[in-house]
Amino acid sequence: MIARCYLEITNVCNLDCVFCPKTEREKRSLSVSEFELLTDKLRGHIRFLYFHLMGEPLLHRHLPEFVRMAREKGFIPVLTTNGTLLDRVGEALLEAMPHKVQISVHSHEGNGKGAPEDYIGKLMSFSCSAAERGTIVVLRLWNRGGLDSANVRLLDLMAGYVPRPWTERYDGWKMAENIYIEYDSTFEWPDSGREVSGDGEVFCYALRNQIGVLADGSVVPCCLDHEGNIVLGNLFRQSLGEILASSRATAMYDGFTHHKAVEPLCQRCGYAAVTKRFRK
Repeated sequence: MIARCYLEITNVCNLDCVFCPKTEREKRSLSVSEFELLTDKLRGHIRFLYFHLMGEPLLHRHLPEFVRMAREKGFIPVLTTNGTLLDRVGEALLEAMPHKVQISVHSHEGNGKGAPEDYIGKLMSFSCSAAERGTIVVLRLWNRGGLDSANVRLLDLMAGYVPRPWTERYDGWKMAENIYIEYDSTFEWPDSGREVSGDGEVFCYALRNQIGVLADGSVVPCCLDHEGNIVLGNLFRQSLGEILASSRATAMYDGFTHHKAVEPLCQRCGYAAVTKRFRK
């Protein structure tokens, strides 16, 4: 079983973050029937269903229904969001009981926004309500070495809702039961054009622990293939088993087994290669 599938229910977003590569693909959102079909084909093969690849999932009017459907089919639903719409749809979302909601707090500064008080108030109100209902909330500050100048102010504002001291962790803090702050470094997307330096060895869990499905049904190996550069098949027309058994998918899988990236996009991926993030 593959641990995670990043299912793109929409590739439309309401923000224009400077760190996001965007997508030039046709704007598209899944219908209920399309979501039903895709999840039927993923059922039994995927454990965690992430409602994100590109786009802002809170824009999708059927998101709460999709979360409920995912739970009923045995998936563990996880959401990644910029959090700007939580005051509008947060209650309906929590009624659907997602397992985890990951909020990209760094999106605030990534859009050149002004005073963050309203934004943090919105996030923390949702976070406290979600935590009480058993949903895990991860407040992400993935901007170390980049747009991190506002982090001290953001953390102080968060402390106004969940007072310090917090429990320090290897990647941030546990603020309270089910509420976490997560730090990570910025990274360049693999299609940025920059050549990756290093010894040439790389291992990635793409196709082992994760896959992505774009809004048009295209299956890609990981969540960083935002433009569909490595399309392995289409889940609307094929089974997942058929796609993963394709010659292109097999070559990728075997390449990583031998610590080689066979796809040009993977050869430029700093997330795995430069940081040596994945070890095997």
